[in-house]
Amino acid sequence: MEMPRLSQLMDLGGKVAIVTGAAMGIGQGIAMRLAEAGASVLITDIDIKAARQTVDQITKAGGKAEAIQADAASVSDAERVAQTAVTTFGRLDILVNNAGIYPPSALMQISEAMWDKVLDINLKGLFFYAQAAARKMIEAGRGGKIVNIASAGAIIPTGNLAHYEASKGGVVAVTRALAKELGPHQILVNSIAPGGVPTPGGAAAAAMIRAELNLPEDAMPPPRSVLGHWGTPDDIAKVVCFLVSGLADYMTGSLVMVDGGFLLI
Repeated sequence: MEMPRLSQLMDLGGKVAIVTGAAMGIGQGIAMRLAEAGASVLITDIDIKAARQTVDQITKAGGKAEAIQADAASVSDAERVAQTAVTTFGRLDILVNNAGIYPPSALMQISEAMWDKVLDINLKGLFFYAQAAARKMIEAGRGGKIVNIASAGAIIPTGNLAHYEASKGGVVAVTRALAKELGPHQILVNSIAPGGVPTPGGAAAAAMIRAELNLPEDAMPPPRSVLGHWGTPDDIAKVVCFLVSGLADYMTGSLVMVDGGFLLI
């Protein structure tokens, strides 16, 4: 049997992807790269106006995308989003669980409500979106790819983010559990652990670091990276494209560090 060419392995034409929390930041970068690779992308976000702006960027570049307002912590929304992908585009092949929040807070100031909100969005919702997507993939019998966005903070805590880091440690664990149970259905599940990637959602964390270091309000905190610079949403998006392509057809249950050497410092 002739081996497929690299260009064929990287081509996502005909595939359908869901990207949660894709209105801006890392999710937006992922959605745009998946569309560039040929996938039809369903963008989910609580901010539907911003999500539609991302759709506009994708369609103007020649890609296919639609937006849907959805709560990343809602089990019923997870089912609705998975069904919408199938109804709108005819199938579902890829899920990228990107949605997450990280409100910085010192350990002793974390409230029960804050803890529950972070865990609900970052871990509970991620699991149920994966469950809903896997159900559609199993019904179709074509397999699929799920990528969960974890964090380098799941491995090494940075401080003032105990609730966030607990949720991302759970993402790493649940990724392996999903990979084990879904493997017989040829659904591959992997996670990515980004290091420092400045995004609109991280503005509060950046402000806290600036305050601790007595930096001006408009200053960028120094990157924790052996490369000497911050990462970008596109750095994460490119690795997502690898994991959901034919290049990663024998990878499942893996945690891929995309951290600029964060763990080496």
